This record gives sequence, structure tokens and C-alpha cells, in this order.
Amino acid sequence: MESLIVSIYVFTLAVFIGFELITKVPPLLHTPLMSGSNAISGITVVGALLAANANNWKVSTLLGVLAIVFAMINVIGGFMVTDRMLGMFRKDKKTEKGAQR
Repeated sequence: MESLIVSIYVFTLAVFIGFELITKVPPLLHTPLMSGSNAISGITVVGALLAANANNWKVSTLLGVLAIVFAMINVIGGFMVTDRMLGMFRKDKKTEKGAQR
């Protein structure tokens, strides 16, 4: 019971500290931060796969599956945001053809 209380305490502190850190990041650094977040989420996926690999259906299996789903949403969203940001720096082919005429 004591380890559960300590785990809840650590989780609560992590939520508050994470929220404070993310809100303090300037907008120019969000994309590099997303790249780091993708790397961390990749590690989370590996850990979640290990947790979900229980032989019988337990709470750890359910939490592992949820962790896989949320980490993959984060990874895919991070790649989409990064691709969109990089797309802003690409030259538009329509604009190039119009400028040549």
C-alpha cells in the first residue's frame, strides 16, 4: 500500500512539473522539443510492450496497452507536426512556376 501512495505522489509531481515546463517553452522551440519527445515516446513504447506482455489479463496488461496507444499517438503526432513545420520551409512548386512566367 505504501508503494502505491509513493507512486501516486511521484506521478502527481511529474504531471505538475511537466505542465510547468511545457508552458514555459517558447513557440520557436516546440518542434525541437517534439523531436526529443518522439525519442522518449519510442522508449515508452518499448517499456509498454514489455508491460503488456503479461501471460494473463491483469491491470499491468491493460496499462501497458493504454501506454502503447498513447505513446504511439504522441509519436505519430510528433512526426506530423515536424513534417508540417518542414513543409513551411519548402518552396511551393506552384509559386515557382508562376514566378518563372
